[in-house]
Amino acid sequence: MVGIVGYGAYIPRNRIKVEEIAKIWGHDAPSYKKGLMLEEKAVPSPDQDTITMSVEATHYALQRSGIDPKKIGAVYVGSESHPYAVKPSGTVLAEAVNATPEIHCADFEFACKAGSEAMFVCLGLVQGGMIEYGLAVGADTSQGAPGDALEYSTAAGAAAFIFGKDNILAEVEHTYAFMTDTPDFWRREYEHYPRHAARFTGEPAYFKHIVGCGKGLLEKSGMKPSDFAFAVFHQPNGKFPMRVGKMLGFDKKQIETGWLCPKLGNTYSGSSPMGLTAILDVAKPGDRIFMVSYG
Repeated sequence: MVGIVGYGAYIPRNRIKVEEIAKIWGHDAPSYKKGLMLEEKAVPSPDQDTITMSVEATHYALQRSGIDPKKIGAVYVGSESHPYAVKPSGTVLAEAVNATPEIHCADFEFACKAGSEAMFVCLGLVQGGMIEYGLAVGADTSQGAPGDALEYSTAAGAAAFIFGKDNILAEVEHTYAFMTDTPDFWRREYEHYPRHAARFTGEPAYFKHIVGCGKGLLEKSGMKPSDFAFAVFHQPNGKFPMRVGKMLGFDKKQIETGWLCPKLGNTYSGSSPMGLTAILDVAKPGDRIFMVSYG
């Protein structure tokens, strides 16, 4: 049995409301508030970045786990906004939490699912017996071109998870992957901001892949939506996860508790993992949680 033995989240205290952004560009604020269910987003301070937020989230995860950081065998940070093009975020994180030097470290990039990819690898290493504990973090700072729709939703935050076999808070029962090369979101080298394919990023990109993965996970596990107490999906806004949950057969109550990021803006690589931390805060023993990331 392998699962989460500690978790933590960090969101900057600074906020900017949808109305403030819309006022600058002459946009229609109600369309973002009602149409996409966005209210405000978290904004990093000048001295905050992916690394500093990862450190904060990891401190909470370590406190919950109660383990010695020296027992962590791998540190992986998934992000779209690593501060350095060449120099891992994970090495700074590992030093900051006193987990060095006997540790494996790598940074992950996979659009919005970099954090959950790091979680998957840590899970596999613990299951395979190569490490005792693995730390996976999904973190990002705000990235959206001025005036672009992403400026309303791309926020900042970090979610950290420690995987192990002892004193498990949440067992990982099943995993499933569903992937095609559908370029709805990208950023080429030397570009400051990512670009997206507008409505194309919803259909066929977001909905095709989350529905495909969700159905595959249900079939693999032999379960149905009613077997789960909570569900959390990648959250580029508030509308998409509610809609895709309904498409898969989940009801509104199951999804709402994990609906944290749309209220504070999407943290990209930490989006569904951030929602998972909100669920773990209130879940009871025996509750099953359904999570699908996307990127």
